[in-house]
Amino acid sequence: MTQVAITTAGYLHGELPAGHIVLDLRHHFRDPHIDPALRNLTGRDRAVYDAVMGTPGIDALIDATVAQVEAYLSGPSAEGRTVEVVAACAGGRHRAVVVGAELQRRALARGITVELTHRDLDKPVVHR
Repeated sequence: MTQVAITTAGYLHGELPAGHIVLDLRHHFRDPHIDPALRNLTGRDRAVYDAVMGTPGIDALIDATVAQVEAYLSGPSAEGRTVEVVAACAGGRHRAVVVGAELQRRALARGITVELTHRDLDKPVVHR
């Protein structure tokens, strides 16, 4: 049974799915999209991963989110329920993908069962 379902998405690709925890990564964290060398890559590419994870505050946000997930899972009514986490940025290809993958990695390391879905990863780059 999945204890945590993580969905990554982009605000510019439509309404986000509902979540117990929603991380809006648009305004507080650098967007790799602004670098032409990274724009057409995704969070699965090492250069984008390094750019996102090198952003001040990201590591602390991920750790705090895993702690929040653990708090939800320890609640008296948590048995049999899935904690829904949404990580979203503008286009859903860079910051959200990296944060979602890191959340999954860290949660799995703590014995939490995780399902990760990248809703907008394969959609075209959004030019604003």
